[in-house]
Amino acid sequence: MSRWKVAGLAALLVVAVTACAGLALAQQGGQGGGRQWGGDPEQMRQRMMERMKETLGADDEEWAIIAPRLEKVQTLARQAGGGGVGFLFGGRRGGGRRGPAPEQQGEQSAVEKAADSLRAVLNDETATAAQVKESLSAYREAREKARQELAKAQENLREVLSVKQEAQLVLMGLLE
Repeated sequence: MSRWKVAGLAALLVVAVTACAGLALAQQGGQGGGRQWGGDPEQMRQRMMERMKETLGADDEEWAIIAPRLEKVQTLARQAGGGGVGFLFGGRRGGGRRGPAPEQQGEQSAVEKAADSLRAVLNDETATAAQVKESLSAYREAREKARQELAKAQENLREVLSVKQEAQLVLMGLLE
């Protein structure tokens, strides 16, 4: 293996360890920079939405129209995005979940159900290649449907935004 590959792998390992350490501190409820980590997810969501309202410069009347559309876009964006890097750092591996239990977070989306099914098949030592392929196909179909719903929700949100608000949400990665 060349020195560049070894150096690249070492750098990747450092990033992974740093990310894991940060997650561990956050899960333990550690404090940093005056902000408290962990806590009630609903309070965190509310604070995030308040910051979004301020960033967009929306008054209460505008926000009453924007907020539900924005929340729908955020939810669908998470679903359409899939597992991402969380799988590499222990997120949801082996059927484990982050966040509240399903009974606390409400109904699972089609993407979450398909992801759980795929995880179960991958963790089943007796699963055949055909079962994995079938479950993977169902997961991909659920994500594609979520992407299509996301595009509609983004357009629905865009209809009620000023150009400046739209630009802010594009910078935040919530709109294309």
